[in-house]
Amino acid sequence: MDKSRQRGVLYIVVPCYNEEEALETSAGKLLDKLHELKKREIISDKSRIVFVDDGSRDRTWELIKGLYDGTEEIKGLRFAHNRGHQNAILAGMLYSRAYCDYTITIDADLQQDVNAMERFIDAYVNGSEVVYGVRNSRDTDGFFKKLSATLFYKTMRLMDCDIYENSADYRLMSVSALDALAEYSEVNLFLRGIIPDIGLKSSVVYFDVFPRMQGKSKYSLTKMLTLAADGITSFSIKPIRMVFAMGVLALLVGFGMIIHIIYEHYFGYTVGGWSSILMSIWILGGAILLSLGIIGEYVGRNYMETKRRPRYYFWEILSRDEGQSNHETGKQI
Repeated sequence: MDKSRQRGVLYIVVPCYNEEEALETSAGKLLDKLHELKKREIISDKSRIVFVDDGSRDRTWELIKGLYDGTEEIKGLRFAHNRGHQNAILAGMLYSRAYCDYTITIDADLQQDVNAMERFIDAYVNGSEVVYGVRNSRDTDGFFKKLSATLFYKTMRLMDCDIYENSADYRLMSVSALDALAEYSEVNLFLRGIIPDIGLKSSVVYFDVFPRMQGKSKYSLTKMLTLAADGITSFSIKPIRMVFAMGVLALLVGFGMIIHIIYEHYFGYTVGGWSSILMSIWILGGAILLSLGIIGEYVGRNYMETKRRPRYYFWEILSRDEGQSNHETGKQI
């Protein structure tokens, strides 16, 4: 146990998108947990909760302002427009590293067990720079989500991506890990793949997941597919190699078809072959379109990276830190 890590300053980062139904309840539970950890002298009295509003269209930011006015333990960050869950998490962590010893990120719906935080902190005190939260089970998920999640993690493993199966964006990161993370400048974020790539000492904490109590999940099928595409294209060139293998296979099939055509012509079966031609057209046409789609995905993402645009823009910041305005605006990262 490293005594210098005891009673460190914790910043809990909470990404929010249209969470007006769940926010007040979640904030109350997080504040209760923060007070409990302070009372037991597990964390510093300077520990805070940072809510990151990812361009919500409902009253989420108004509620964050009300929470900020009600307690000094709340901070708020507001994006100018929606930039996505991964950017919201990253923004909260990179903002917090100037004030804390470590951060814990957790979703605003609090389906993840807040009581696991103490085990995260124990692992940090014992020397871990990154502590990954991994679900005990997916029993709370529906059949489709459970199946798609299983396929996603199996695919990521197949693509040689170093990722924990059933891991979540519920994790602890020390300031050292956050400083290393800040060096990664890609626009197409997949934190579950980037953070293990840092390579610092890590450990795993298993936690339970509870059914959502208020509101509906904001993580649509489209967003899940986008996250999967970001993960695969950010950490593997195997799809490109698969395209090459498909080309070789198509070439071999083509040679086979030439032999077949010569055979039919030699034995006088000139009327035959229509099915073979149609099959060849469909197989090769499909392979070409699929190959172009995969290559286009990589080209498109490379295009987004080369533009070097800011990943997000803070429209408003609520903070009582010395030397900083309570309503600082216009910060780009």
